[in-house]
Amino acid sequence: MLVFKKITSILTTIVVVVAVIVALLLVGVRIIGIEPYAVLSGSMEPEYPTGSLIYVKEVDPFELQVGDDITYMLNEDTLSTHRIIEVVPDPEDKSVVRFRMQGIANDHADAQLVHCDNVVGQPQFHIPYLGYVSNYIQNPPGLYVVIAGGILVLLLGFLPDLFSDDKEKDKKKKKGEEETEAPAEDATPSASADASAEPTLPAEDSAPETPAE
Repeated sequence: MLVFKKITSILTTIVVVVAVIVALLLVGVRIIGIEPYAVLSGSMEPEYPTGSLIYVKEVDPFELQVGDDITYMLNEDTLSTHRIIEVVPDPEDKSVVRFRMQGIANDHADAQLVHCDNVVGQPQFHIPYLGYVSNYIQNPPGLYVVIAGGILVLLLGFLPDLFSDDKEKDKKKKKGEEETEAPAEDATPSASADASAEPTLPAEDSAPETPAE
């Protein structure tokens, strides 16, 4: 039981440490204003390989230049990360700027210009393969696997203690049964039977009868 408890303790510690690291990489970075996004296509290879997780930070669109990589909204549900090949100011509105984009691995520029309001940010760095992990655990069945894994870790953490408590109870119960089966001690002896009894006085002899005259 001690070996089992030690093994489960080590496994639980490893799982918890890994979970904390992944949580920091996927969620914790948002505290410092960085959003992670999974790369699901190869249009930016080899800069951002498919399956990478890129970390994007908000940027002022008017500070962007040709050669910068940006993450932007294609529509309400889709984001893309490509490289700026041309900055196109609006001739009528100086508060608006658009960008002509192209993927590194693509032969042609994107068909549509990107409005400055659709710019999400600029990638700061990326971690290979972590995008696969992020995409998997955020959608079924990966989400269910993560939940089940969390429950399993909790069980592994508590089972050794439960078994230990049961074993301790069995020991106490067995000890109680042994005490019950032990012979009872002799009762306190009663007063000695040969104690001196109070002497009984002899009965007086009857007076002799006086013969009648």
